[in-house]
Amino acid sequence: MSSRPATLGQLRESGWTSVPVKEEVRRNAAARIAAGEPVVAGVLGYEDTVLPQVEHALLAGHDIIFLGERGQAKTRMIRSLTGLLDEWLPIVAGSEILDDPYHPVSRHARDLIADKGEDTPIDWVHRDDRFGEKLATPDTSIADLIGEVDPIKVAEGRYLSDELTMHYGLVPRTNRGIFAINELPDLAERIQVGLLNVLEERDVQVRGYKLRLPLDVMLVASANPEDYTNRGRIITPLKDRFGAQIRTHYPLDVETEIAVINQEATPLDNLGVRIDMPPYMAEIVATLSHLARQSSQINQRSGVSVRLSVANYETLMASAARRALRLGESEAVPRISDLDSLAASTAGKVEIETIDEGRDGQVVERLIKGAVLSVFKERVPMERLRDAVGAFDEGVVIHAGDDVASARFVEALVGVPSLRQAVADLAGSESPAAVAAAAEFILEGLHLSKRLNKDSAGSRATYRSR
Repeated sequence: MSSRPATLGQLRESGWTSVPVKEEVRRNAAARIAAGEPVVAGVLGYEDTVLPQVEHALLAGHDIIFLGERGQAKTRMIRSLTGLLDEWLPIVAGSEILDDPYHPVSRHARDLIADKGEDTPIDWVHRDDRFGEKLATPDTSIADLIGEVDPIKVAEGRYLSDELTMHYGLVPRTNRGIFAINELPDLAERIQVGLLNVLEERDVQVRGYKLRLPLDVMLVASANPEDYTNRGRIITPLKDRFGAQIRTHYPLDVETEIAVINQEATPLDNLGVRIDMPPYMAEIVATLSHLARQSSQINQRSGVSVRLSVANYETLMASAARRALRLGESEAVPRISDLDSLAASTAGKVEIETIDEGRDGQVVERLIKGAVLSVFKERVPMERLRDAVGAFDEGVVIHAGDDVASARFVEALVGVPSLRQAVADLAGSESPAAVAAAAEFILEGLHLSKRLNKDSAGSRATYRSR
């Protein structure tokens, strides 16, 4: 920073040029596109749908509103737009609204430049400080967004008509940056009117003062489409002023859902056991969310967030770790019996339709069984298990549950060679924990396919011939 220009004169000599914030974003977005880099980092599944629309809007210099249900990375995309700003930006020293040294708009900056001329001190702000964000709530006021007279400054002796009595709101303080409003429909309609000038005339006006601040702001907002009719609405003139309205969506396939889970899930470290998630169990977690998004028993207007998949994945690992700790095992591999723990992490993230109220547990249980059966059919060819089913017809019985040690599963498989081979192929490992998880998955798949009976009692289960 010491090598950067410190005065207005030095800034001019350096050759630095001032450009509007949208031009700055456009230039940096174009550079990323040309380099084959995503304009928005850390967002998966939007490469062919949402991101091209975002690139179009940024290159066109549009304000953007993202429409989508909860958990569709709207806020993440908005916050990542700061990466398209230049890393450092010069401002008039002490300016509350990041005044452009070449085009000052505040009274403070104009007076300072008039007094010091080319010796006007310059500060440099990082791009992270050029981002403002407000969660729209019904009690948000114009003073919060635009500004208000500061009574303390009036008490200090300034006149009410003096511009220096102003306390600037969030929008002016994000001048030459990006300002985001989350859940825009929740903003009272009379407050939304206050944003019309920001989006079209690019200025703010405060109460009855002859104060006009020509701002340079890129405005980005998010909204849930259902909010248009449920809690509030975006007034038509405000919608008309957004250059781009981009619809987001949930992952379109299980593979993308798993990629998001792997990116977002918190690893369970320092528990004293090694946790290994089998691919088929991760698929069950992702498939559960996809089935919930298609279920008529789930309120689809509120959405089924990807957070459900992440929470279920973390809960599944925690359940496996708890079992391993209780049984004294050094390795934890999630099993089918651990899926019972997903009731707690699922119930709070889906809304059951009114007709099914009071049957939340049954709805979730059916979704879990549907996910297990779907993955089983894809993973395990039924023709390979005919001999195994025959062994159960001859009297084989296998006990399962979260209190059954992995070694006991391995011992139980010794007498069923046909089942042991299918388990070994699925487990991909000879560790007892992996073998136990694969065995329980196959047994549950055979039960759901109506090839075996299952007697359940609490956390215990017994698989036997039909």
